[in-house]
Amino acid sequence: MRLTSFTDFGLRALMRMASGPERAFSTAEIADEFGISRHHLNKVIQRLARHGFVTTRRGTGGGAMLGRPAHEIVLGDLVRLLEQDQAIVECFLPDGACCITPVCGLKGRLRAAETAFLAELDRSTLADIALPATVSSAV
Repeated sequence: MRLTSFTDFGLRALMRMASGPERAFSTAEIADEFGISRHHLNKVIQRLARHGFVTTRRGTGGGAMLGRPAHEIVLGDLVRLLEQDQAIVECFLPDGACCITPVCGLKGRLRAAETAFLAELDRSTLADIALPATVSSAV
């Protein structure tokens, strides 16, 4: 299974925020640290904020910070949110059409694999993968 860069950026940003839950991180700071697009990261942070995973503040001292404790944020929930509308195969899309669907033996197996993948992520929280506060200069 391959995750989108949207999810990758979101997970990395949240891992960084979990390393210092008492402070706000600017998207510029996180983007520069990880060498990722600020524009793309802004979109990720907006989605996370809309769903309560982060809170944001504008102005001096502003930025994004965790919206709830890291131990309450389940990784499977994050991946489901960030991968929303990203089917692993075309036939999983609501309007996905495939000429072999009536006889396909692959779709059910892929669905089971996806379910197992997310079930494994449901066993861990953001606290389990938080970056150490001292890693930021080494990343």
